[in-house]
Amino acid sequence: MSPLLGLPLPAFTLQDDQGATVTAQDFMGRWTVLYAYPKDSTSGCTTEACDFRDNLARVQSLGAQVYGISRDTLKSHQTFMAKQSLTFRLLSDPECALLKPLGAFGKKSMYGKEVEGIIRSTFLIDPKGVIRHLWPRVSVKGHVAEVIERLLALQKN
Repeated sequence: MSPLLGLPLPAFTLQDDQGATVTAQDFMGRWTVLYAYPKDSTSGCTTEACDFRDNLARVQSLGAQVYGISRDTLKSHQTFMAKQSLTFRLLSDPECALLKPLGAFGKKSMYGKEVEGIIRSTFLIDPKGVIRHLWPRVSVKGHVAEVIERLLALQKN
C-alpha cells in the first residue's frame, strides 16, 4: 500500500497550458483525476491523453475533473492539445515540484536501461484534496476505464 493513500495532495503552485496558476486549492470541492505522463506527442502519452479526451464526458458526469502533468513547456502543451483536440488542462512541472513528492519522478527502466524520468502514474483525489487511489507505473491500455470504475466505487462508499 502506498504511503500517499489517505494523505492530502502536497501543496504546489504550477502553470497550466494557458499560463494560469494552479494550486492544490483548485482541486478542492470536486473529484480530480491527475495523471502524470512522460512527454507530449509520444505514442503512449498520446494514446493515454486521447483516451481521457474520449471519456471526459463520462468522467465529468461523475463530478470529476481531469488534469495531465508532465515536465513539458507550456508551448509544448499547447501544441499537443491543439493537435489532439484535448479539452482538459495540462500542468507544466519542469522542476518536478509536484511530480517528485507524488513519486511520479524517479528511476525507471526504458528500453532495458535504467533512466530517471516521469513514471506514468495516476492519482484519484477526493473533493477534500485527499489522495484516495493511485496507480503507479500505469499501463495505458484500458487504464481510463479502470479510473472510471474506481471513481464510481469510491463515490458509492
